[in-house]
Amino acid sequence: MKRREFISLIGGAATTWPLAARAQQQSIRRIGVLMAVEQDERGQARYSAFRDALANLGWSEGRNLSIAVRWSQDSARVRSNAADLVEMKPEVIFAAPAPAVQPLRQQTKTIPIVFALTHDPVALGFVDSLTHPGGNITGFALYDESVSAKWVELLKQIAPSVGRVAVISDPRMQTGPEFLTQIQLAAHALGLEVLPYAATDAAGVESAFNDLARQPNVGFTIPPSVLAVTQRELVVSLAAKYGLPGIYAYRYYPAIGGLASYGADDIDDFKRAAGYVDRILKGEKPASLPVQYATKFELIINLKTAKALGLTIPPNLLALADEVVE
Repeated sequence: MKRREFISLIGGAATTWPLAARAQQQSIRRIGVLMAVEQDERGQARYSAFRDALANLGWSEGRNLSIAVRWSQDSARVRSNAADLVEMKPEVIFAAPAPAVQPLRQQTKTIPIVFALTHDPVALGFVDSLTHPGGNITGFALYDESVSAKWVELLKQIAPSVGRVAVISDPRMQTGPEFLTQIQLAAHALGLEVLPYAATDAAGVESAFNDLARQPNVGFTIPPSVLAVTQRELVVSLAAKYGLPGIYAYRYYPAIGGLASYGADDIDDFKRAAGYVDRILKGEKPASLPVQYATKFELIINLKTAKALGLTIPPNLLALADEVVE
């Protein structure tokens, strides 16, 4: 080998070897993500917010992070996905919403779990308390049940003639009774009668609306639940069919024709959850990370639907709205 070629070879090795060594020394950390929601535009936006927030904290897929993601809204598939992720033994699992946390809780008591889009994690048995979770689970709850009073207040502001508020609840939700209690308290303060209905499927929703159609001066709300997610298109179509004003917890209701929604900014929830994943990857324990409630809320109003119902949105509400659908 010629002297010049030999020097060039040695010089090239001196340049590239340290880089290769550093790449080998930087280990790839592994996390799992269990999404018990549809892989639709909103679901993708939530996940992207989580992933981007991790990137902002220095965690980049392919460089120092590996993410295994599982999607499904079907309960049997969610359980299967949970078992699959636990078997992979990731360093932490991010799960949303509550139906994703429950099977993980049954599968592992050791792998750290960070949740989002969950209501009352204490009542659901996920944590011992908000300030001291006490186990391998912590995260970000949307809000406590007292926010339901706001739905009643909005209903009365937008539809002043309403004298009755129907509450269509999913009896499978453990938090349902507390939502109903808070709604009853708020309704009583406004002089409104509360009409409770229970439904678990499309037939139950149709039965409730068929009865509501015969009630004078009635509006309605649907507390957060599996029912509220899966039957949203049916609910909006029946509300339009019978000319009933409704206030919802989820922003995708006014997006598809519902009157208005008031609830936590779920995208922000996912961003904040990435912060807990980061802290756990750096050595902190879920038991020492307190559960936090949402800090950002959104009011979404559909003006087209309001006009179709013969309602005029008060100017002060329009000024407060985070988004107006026209």
